[in-house]
Amino acid sequence: MRKLLYSPKIAPYIFVLPFILTVLIFWVSPLYKAGVMSTQKIIPGSVENVGLANYDRLFGDRLFWVALRNSLTYMIGTLLILIPGPMLLAVLINSKLGSERLKAVFKSVMFIPALTSVVVAGIVFKLIFSESETALMNQIIGAFGLDPIKWLKTQAGGFFALYILAAWRWTGVNILYFLAGLQAIPNDYYEAASIDGASSWQKFWHVTVPSLKPTIVFVLTISVYGGLAMFLESYMLYGGNNSPQNIGLTIVGYLYRQGIERNDLGYASAVGVVLLLLVLAINIPQLIATGTFKKEQH
Repeated sequence: MRKLLYSPKIAPYIFVLPFILTVLIFWVSPLYKAGVMSTQKIIPGSVENVGLANYDRLFGDRLFWVALRNSLTYMIGTLLILIPGPMLLAVLINSKLGSERLKAVFKSVMFIPALTSVVVAGIVFKLIFSESETALMNQIIGAFGLDPIKWLKTQAGGFFALYILAAWRWTGVNILYFLAGLQAIPNDYYEAASIDGASSWQKFWHVTVPSLKPTIVFVLTISVYGGLAMFLESYMLYGGNNSPQNIGLTIVGYLYRQGIERNDLGYASAVGVVLLLLVLAINIPQLIATGTFKKEQH
């Protein structure tokens, strides 16, 4: 056994074995099982193969398209909020403005929301966006002479609340990602740009942004998945999976409704497979377009 562990040929495989087993047990196996279940009609004590009937039913289901539209709208909104904003804030924090102690405090404070439970955050934001006159958001707009709004009973108000919640939770995390990318940029690039007479904006656009490309691609990839997989935030904000006229229904919420609430596991599995294919259909082309899969030339 000792010879095997110290063998240059076998030792590497032993070290990566836990990772391989984890992927097989917790990713490949459930994915395969979900694919099989999506072609079945599953009721307690009975399993019937139905082929692609669940997918036919899915694409003809109006509620599925409502959930898909809501998830895509939320994803696009979070991409517009959680990539440019945190990147600009990270550049500002990383600049020579302000003391190092103040920057350290700011980083710590911005990261705290990510450590807060989604359940707690959802309850707090539900109170903030309550339709009562004493709710925080209605007090804020009341200061400008506007009438109270029923935020969570309109499409625009509901999405606004979800965007604010997403920004509150993830801005700090994305700032840290961009800060890590900024600190990896050699200072020589900026010195060369200064010698060439580049302005601050030109340095940002022609030096900072291209150098941050790997970080931007990473944040974009996880944000696409996070946007399409959002469920608990909406569930807590609306106090359940039944929002008014389904304005807060997401793809994962629709999956939960079919699989858990209605015990239709075969149909829910079909929803899950479509969600996975949708994430891959968005992320793989953008990874190819950004050159992530391109081999480096030496």
